[in-house]
Amino acid sequence: MAEDDLDLAVRVAQSAGDVLMGLWANRRDLEVSSKRAGDFLSEADLAAESHIRDILLGARPGDGWLGEESGAAGEGGRRWIVDPLDGTTNFLRGIPHWAVSVALEVEGQLAIGVVHDPVNNETFAAEIGKGATVNGVPIRVSATDTLISALFGTGVPFGQMPYIEQHAADIARLMPHCAGVRRMGAASLDLAYVAAGRLDGFWERHLNLWDIAAGLVLLREAGATVTGWEREERPEESGTVVTATPPLFPGLQRVLRPAVTRSSERF
Repeated sequence: MAEDDLDLAVRVAQSAGDVLMGLWANRRDLEVSSKRAGDFLSEADLAAESHIRDILLGARPGDGWLGEESGAAGEGGRRWIVDPLDGTTNFLRGIPHWAVSVALEVEGQLAIGVVHDPVNNETFAAEIGKGATVNGVPIRVSATDTLISALFGTGVPFGQMPYIEQHAADIARLMPHCAGVRRMGAASLDLAYVAAGRLDGFWERHLNLWDIAAGLVLLREAGATVTGWEREERPEESGTVVTATPPLFPGLQRVLRPAVTRSSERF
């Protein structure tokens, strides 16, 4: 029987994780360059992406491709969206919070998402309409229903990135109303953690599609409310993600919304 798309995505994410674990052991010897201040590219990113691309397009030669390091290729109704090493800075510093992210888009809709954490040997996987799992065990968002008890994740702009002041204002507004905010440095894993109930919500502005594609499938299949700044906005189009458990989402959005001047920008 031919390997189905979810099994293929899981297999390639896990095998890329094996490649990365081998390189992580000798990370101080890796060649590293900088895309911009605080944004690094290593031999590990390139090796993992090449590995994933060879396997996926070897198995599905007619599919399109979007990778963080190699860009877009191919056309048609199916496209693989890949971040081969989400959390490169963590990886290079020896911080054990990084992941491989693999998603499949079919006719413009995200259909499959896999986030693999090699350090902890955890594979978060979801297919539209079939639920979400970690290592094959079903997962759902948390049961937290009060903002003051909720733990949120976020990403913080760095270097010369825009929106630093706006994001600092977000955090200042939210902190008095919740149990804490975590900035862990790998958006794909943050979204997977919301899906698994480890975090109660997450927000971040202007991410790339490869950062969030797999996580969005996980979130939707695990029961999270997921939007951009406006409720009708699709994060896969804007790159901005606001997500939480359904009971928490209205409160989270009310706290975050005033931090942005809507006449001058959209969240």
